[in-house]
Amino acid sequence: MKVMIFLLVILFVYMFFTYNSFVKKKNKIKQAASGIDVYLTQRFDLIPNLVECVKAYMIHEKELLAEIVKLREQYFMNKNLKQGEMLNSEYNKVIAIAESYPELKSSEQFLNLQKSLTKIENQLQAARRVYNAEVNIYNNSVQMFPSGLLASFFGFKEEEYFEAGTQERNSIEIKY
Repeated sequence: MKVMIFLLVILFVYMFFTYNSFVKKKNKIKQAASGIDVYLTQRFDLIPNLVECVKAYMIHEKELLAEIVKLREQYFMNKNLKQGEMLNSEYNKVIAIAESYPELKSSEQFLNLQKSLTKIENQLQAARRVYNAEVNIYNNSVQMFPSGLLASFFGFKEEEYFEAGTQERNSIEIKY
């Protein structure tokens, strides 16, 4: 009888700590996703400055600039990481096109914006790596035995890794 009670107490303690571990890992994933959002927001706050700087040199690129402004507004309304990646793709097109304008490339304002955006891009890449590392730790817990049994019992499911979309994997196409 005492052994049975002891085993039940051990099981309860294990369930308690395992459940709390899942909650903690899930919260770390949310925190990491928030970090990505912070850097995307910083990046997208710089985009109007970039657009204004580039606008004079890129009269015939108005459609691209209009699309960037539209995507930026949509991102801020929904805070969707996938929409953020679509905006990143369009932003990369602007940088690539801007590189072909010698006067713009030598503009001090453009160079400062480009340095700021490069710094934020590096921070964004680091935030994505942190997010994927947290997802990996959490998913391992959800999949491994015996914690996986408790994960399914408590309703914890695997999270998706942050992956670049197909647009980001392809090379940038510049239309003149």
